[in-house]
Amino acid sequence: MPSYDFALILSRPLYEDELDPLFDRTHGAVTVSIVSEPEHAQRPGNASCSWPGATLAAAIMEVVEHVEESAPGLHVLRVEADPLLTIRDIAERVGRSLDSVRHAITGARGATGFPSSEMSTAGHRLWRWSKVAAWYGLDDPQLIEAKPTVQAINGWLALRDVVPDVAPPAEEVTTALSLVISRVA
Repeated sequence: MPSYDFALILSRPLYEDELDPLFDRTHGAVTVSIVSEPEHAQRPGNASCSWPGATLAAAIMEVVEHVEESAPGLHVLRVEADPLLTIRDIAERVGRSLDSVRHAITGARGATGFPSSEMSTAGHRLWRWSKVAAWYGLDDPQLIEAKPTVQAINGWLALRDVVPDVAPPAEEVTTALSLVISRVA
């Protein structure tokens, strides 16, 4: 069973006392933002993981359930399945050395035009995997599955937030996506 990398954008960060229930449910496989100062409770939170599943949709829906069940009142707002990567992550995914990736980024050797970093956090730059994979000429089947799956699940999350009585159960969304994903991806 493959593992899928994705992040969930949450209605708020988790409180420290909500970490143990999430850890117990996910065996520590989900990393989340926590509230360290009371004024931070109004900010969106996030959860990220690499989670096994028969499909990306199944993996996402399982983690959505774990996160929301672990922290009452917390809701998943949207999902992102095109991860941001460090230089080390890129090197591992493309099977190259750190120096080789650094040279690619700076254009010191070989082809130029390496994608720009998406953001910088704590002095480390992060790159979007889909752009890096395209630059290296890699076809990642998970990225192909990610776009329509994430679009459909984000639509479901929005519908669930606006008119919860109309939104179908998560299992129905997962089943529907498993039936059509090969035709739309």
